[in-house]
Amino acid sequence: MTPTRALRAALVAAILSGALAAPAAAGGTVSWNFVPQNKKDEQVVRKGLVLYQYLNQAKGNAIVTQKGKNNNAGLRQDGKGNLGVIHQDGKGHNATLDQKGKNNAYGIFQYGARTDAAVTQRGKGNTGMLFQWGW
Repeated sequence: MTPTRALRAALVAAILSGALAAPAAAGGTVSWNFVPQNKKDEQVVRKGLVLYQYLNQAKGNAIVTQKGKNNNAGLRQDGKGNLGVIHQDGKGHNATLDQKGKNNAYGIFQYGARTDAAVTQRGKGNTGMLFQWGW
């Protein structure tokens, strides 16, 4: 299975499992964390984050995009070549991304309402993405 197909399948599974776990009126969160297990998948994630940076005309390697209200984000980088993305669409999201080291790349993408994320990267060349949906 290609990385793209694997990502799509995992997204569908995450959405369906969250939808079946509780009634929509009850409120809740579905999260999907993707950490590449090989060099090829790691390159796909890194290129995807660079594409996000380009499409949002972002300057620099720390990107926070917020659409909605009452969202909170914090992004700290210590080291060279790190790329961090926090994208919040909706209301009441909280996210922190702390990168220390070299050439790390991570994206946090939050949609809906009231999701929370705290991610720390240490070392060299780590990549990953976290997708969250709240209701």
